[in-house]
Parts: sequence; C-alpha cells; structure tokens
Amino acid sequence: MKPPALELWGGVECSVVRIGDEFRNQVVETGHASRLSDIDAMADLGVKAVRYPIIWETVAPESPDELDFSWHDERLKRLRDHGIKVIAGLVHHGAGPRYTSLLDPDFADKLAAYATRVAKRYPWIDMWTPVNEPFTTARFSCLYGHWHPHLHDINSAFRATVNQCLGTLRAMRAIRKVSPHSKLIATEDVGRTFSTPELAYQAEHDNGRRWLTFDLLFGRVVEGHQFRRWLGNKAASQEVLDELAKGEGRPDIIGFDHYLTSDRFLDHRTERYPDVEPGSNGRDTYVDVEAVRVAKLRPKVGPGLRLREIWERYRTPIAITEVHHGCTREEQVRWLHEMWTAAELERARGADIRAVTVWALFGLVDWRSLLTKKEGAYDAGAFDTRSDIPRPTLFAKAAAALGRGDRLEHPVLDLPGWWRRPGRTHARRRFETLPRSAANARPILITGATGTLGQAFARICAHRGLPFVLTERSQLDICDEGSIASAIARVKPWAIINTAGFVRTWEADQKPDECFLANVTGPELLAKACKLHGIPFVTFSSDLVFDGQLGRPYVEPDAPAPLCEYGRSKAEAEARLISIDAGALIVRTSAFFGPWDRHNFLFNTIEQLRRGEDVFASARTIVSPTYVPDLVHATLDLLLDEEKGIWHLTNQGSMSWHELAQAVADHTRSDAGKIIVPDHDEPSDTSLTSSRGVLLRPLDRAISDFVDSSEPLRRLLDEAA
Repeated sequence: MKPPALELWGGVECSVVRIGDEFRNQVVETGHASRLSDIDAMADLGVKAVRYPIIWETVAPESPDELDFSWHDERLKRLRDHGIKVIAGLVHHGAGPRYTSLLDPDFADKLAAYATRVAKRYPWIDMWTPVNEPFTTARFSCLYGHWHPHLHDINSAFRATVNQCLGTLRAMRAIRKVSPHSKLIATEDVGRTFSTPELAYQAEHDNGRRWLTFDLLFGRVVEGHQFRRWLGNKAASQEVLDELAKGEGRPDIIGFDHYLTSDRFLDHRTERYPDVEPGSNGRDTYVDVEAVRVAKLRPKVGPGLRLREIWERYRTPIAITEVHHGCTREEQVRWLHEMWTAAELERARGADIRAVTVWALFGLVDWRSLLTKKEGAYDAGAFDTRSDIPRPTLFAKAAAALGRGDRLEHPVLDLPGWWRRPGRTHARRRFETLPRSAANARPILITGATGTLGQAFARICAHRGLPFVLTERSQLDICDEGSIASAIARVKPWAIINTAGFVRTWEADQKPDECFLANVTGPELLAKACKLHGIPFVTFSSDLVFDGQLGRPYVEPDAPAPLCEYGRSKAEAEARLISIDAGALIVRTSAFFGPWDRHNFLFNTIEQLRRGEDVFASARTIVSPTYVPDLVHATLDLLLDEEKGIWHLTNQGSMSWHELAQAVADHTRSDAGKIIVPDHDEPSDTSLTSSRGVLLRPLDRAISDFVDSSEPLRRLLDEAA
C-alpha cells in the first residue's frame, strides 16, 4: 500500500527567551501577536498542521494560578475552524516563568501542572510539544551563556536537559489523563560534529550528546550508556534517571530540526580562520565552524544523511519540524527544495517521514545574534510582515506547490544553494563569479552595464547565484525595438531589469529630448516586449517625480507633480508602463550611494574635505539616501516574490544633504567645518517612505556599512593617512 503523501506543516517562531531579567517574545516582535488574519494566511498556504504556541511564560507569567488564555482562545478557535491541526508548544527555548528555571528541581512538576490546565482548556488538541529542543536550549543557556541562567558549565547543561526531558514526560502524562490519545512530538537538532584527528575525542563527545534528548525520552540512558554515569554523578538523581529509563516519554513522532549550521567542524588550526573567534574545552583551543563550509566534508553533510541516521537509530515516525534559512528568497527556496527532496528520498528507502514544516511562517527577529542583541534585524519567512498585511513570498508559493504535490519549478532552482556552489568554503571565499553550470541556467537580463546600478546588480546576482547577462548599449539599445527583440531572442531571459537611462539630472533641462528618449521611450519599448513574451519587467523611477512641497514623506499612491525635466520624464515613464503592463515592477528610489565606485555624494564629500575644499550642501533639501546593496537585494526579492506596480525602496529615515555630508564626515573623522550651506537654499522635501512595506534597514546603519565596506573610500582614507 502506498504511504500517504508528505504533508505540509507550518510553524510560528514563538521563542520566549529570558536574557538577564528581560523576556523577548518572538510572537510579539514579528507582529503575529496582533494579527488574527495570520491564521487565514496559514489556511491559504495549505498547511495541514501548525506548531502553535501556548507558551507558559505568556499565559501564566507571574503566578501558576493566574492564567490568561484569551489571546489563545481566539486563535486556536480560528485554526480549528479552518481544519488546521494544532501541535501545541508549551516551552520554546525558554526557561519558564520567573517562578521557575531550567535548573529548578521542581521544573517538571510545575510544567506538568501547567500542561494539565492547557489540556483541560483545549481537550481537542491531540498533538503536543511540551518542550522544544531540550538539549539545544540547554546548550545555549547553560553551556554558551546566551540565555538565562547564562552559565558556561557542561554539568548545568546536562542538568537542564534532564529537567526538560523529565518535564516533557510528566507533562505528557498529565495531558493524557485529560486526552488519552494525545501524541508527543519531541523536537531536537541532531546535527553531527566532524573534526581534525587531534579533536576526535571532542567530536566523539559531541556526537554522543546530540542524541541525549531522544535517548532520555526513549528510555535508553541506562547502565552502559555513554552518559548514564556522568549524568548520575553530576546532573540528575538516580530516581529521575530511572523514571526516564522506563521509556514512558517515548515520542510518537520525532521532530527533526535541521539547519545549514547544524553540522559542525572542529579545527585546532585556528590560524586558518582569522575571522572566527576560537573557543576552548579546557584542554584544547579550536574553532567550531559550519561543516558545509569545509569542502572535504560536503559529501558527509546534509539533511538526507541526518534523516537516515535518526531513522536507523530509533525506527520511529519522523516529521521535519523546522525548515528555515535566514537568507535571500532564492536560497530559502533552494533549502526548502533540498529538504523536501531529502525527505522523499529517505521515504523511498523505507523511512517513515510524515511531514515537512515551513518554520517561521512570519519570519523572525534578531536570530542572527541568537536574540542577544536588540537590532531589529528581521528575516522573512513564508510571509514578509513588513507590510500592513503580510505578503506571501516566493518561499510561500514554493511551499504551497510542494504541499499540493506539484513539481517545484522556478529558474532559481537551475543552480544549487550557496552551500553547494564553489567558493563558499573557509579555505576559499569567492562571491563575485557564478559556477560553470550557470551557462545552462535561465538568466536575468540586466541593461545598463556602465552604470552604478547595473554593475551592482551584476555583482549581487553573482553573489546570490542568480545567472544574469549584463548588457551595454552596443548589445542592447533600449531605444531600438529591433535591438530589444534580438537581445531577448539571444539571451532568452526569464526576467529583465532595466537600469539604463538618462542619469545626469542636472543636465536634463538642457537636453530634454535625450532625457525623454532614454527615460521614457526606452522603458516603454522594454515593457511592451516583456508584455509580449510574458517576461517580468523591473525598472527604476525617482523621488523627483514629486515637487517636495507635501510636508511629509511621499508614499506610493501620492500623485506625481514633478518640477524638473528629469522628474517629468520619470513620471511619464511610470504612467506609460502602468498602462502597458500592470505586472511591471517600478521601483522609486532616491540619492543612492554604493560601496564599489566613486560616483556618489558621500565619496565626493570626503574626497573634497580631505583636499581641504569646501562642500556646499543644502540644509533645506530633504531626501532619502539609499544604500545600493540594500536597494538591489530588496528589488531582487520583490522580483522573485512577483510583486507589481510602484514600490518605494529607500533606507529608513531622511535627512538634508547637509546632514548627510556631516554624517559621513563624522563616520570618517573628517573636518565637518568645511561643509557649508549655500546662500540660496530653497526648501524641498522629496523623501520617500512606503505604504506597501518598509523593506530597507535604517539609514544610519547603511551609512556605517558604506564607510566600513567602500573600497574606494578606504583607499582614499589610507592615502590621506
């Protein structure tokens, strides 16, 4: 009999982590807490089940007898109405409310008491994850010191692991008294550790403890187990270990969480990794790096191998309970495709794998620092929540297709993920070129090879593994219909990005015909050709379509009112493109500056100041300076997400040219006293923001990144020094 098809499950990033005396709640930080409509979005995606939070710290934060389920009542009812099964999570990377902790001897009983209250409230829920990733949480809290109680002690980490596993067992015992048929889905990351021969002993230790969560729950930590004596001597009482050894906590489904960073490599040759801070186990000093970045290990890493290991070890049904990659859209889809393919392959070999879970449906915040820094760094999931209504991304559309049983087809899959492309190992980093296999991949056609934006798209497409053809005017004249048709026939692009045009804004009033030809006729002809061939089209507009007299930042629906010839050409182009192809993506931006060339206001300002020259900069002309790498990445994401119409893409914030000059002078410790306001300084504010979604980071971080990353600026500063 053919087994049921893989199910698509979903998950809401719901960690409630205590750092010092403060709690961080990802449900709040991603905005899910205030959007009931997210439940409807899950249903539209087609998920059959969802890992959903009923987190202890949020329901009973101050007292075990003071519980507030009002938020959960509304959302769980909506999930049930949609027919989405609920996998209830009670503790997710947390340590419980303030009245307990991972090292509290009564942690398990307190959790069981809470589980009883939850089960009685929602007796229809029959799938549970009382504690998410016990050993991973213990490592981050008690071994690496990231989260409360911020320890660096292996014995405390083991004690916390046993406590959480005991809590899982007792919580399920309590739940089953209310709902006898409830199932336990126990989750853990079982990434494997590799090492140099000198560190084989540490790798052996790590590879034993990666199974500790499941070995405890399955009742395998008995006499003769690698860690039984250690745990009995330093982490747990014999009574507790004996209770776990009975196997009552055996999972009904193993939750397999696996990330690109899960498999590790330990290397004592620390000098080979100048950018990696080494650590120590008290005996040896070494680096701990991602195994996917070690070329010789690539055949030994990946989800398929780890799935096979866990199936052969436990012979218990498996669900892949977290699939997420905090990266660009195409890499997220490549990782999902690899995970889904691995699951199907292992199923064909006999493993009982039930589902693949799209994790972090609504993204996550500050996981790049494991929540230890409040930077507001957002990584999108299946939905991008930076819009008023979360937008489904390419990742969501790919997941929905797989969930329907469709074959996943998209040009981004013509190349593998970065972890399988050359040049991404620690031994050799190379981001600027595409692999040879890209020659057979469907490309993006980019116009404007001589411009800052065209060059930036080429560089970033190479970095992201998006094959492209960058054309100059001799190869594609955007004002020549025949040239456009010939280029499309030759290149066979799946999308066209137009960065060509008349860019000398100060000359447009003297050369209106030339400006109109490049900025209106060219994009119009490209849009018509793309419409004819069914090719997505992206082009760029400007803040100068506005007159600067509105008194607030402009948003997409605001009516253009240009004052100059350049602005009039861009406004006319917008109108024509929208009438030709409603599917075209038109990006309005402003005053962009990039790290790879000298042609921008920031570099020119520092160059003049270093020469001792005055810099004249208006204090009353307000703009939205935009960092080119941020602009290009966001544009590519919108293209992949199949977004249409006008989007404003600028870094968050606005300032006058005078303030911008002062900011970059301060960052480079240049003499800001030479920055002068001109005598005739007319007020104007063409700053942009977005009613569709603010996607770029704050401006001050972009300026800081520019100063740190600009190669021409670094050379200039070195010469001056």
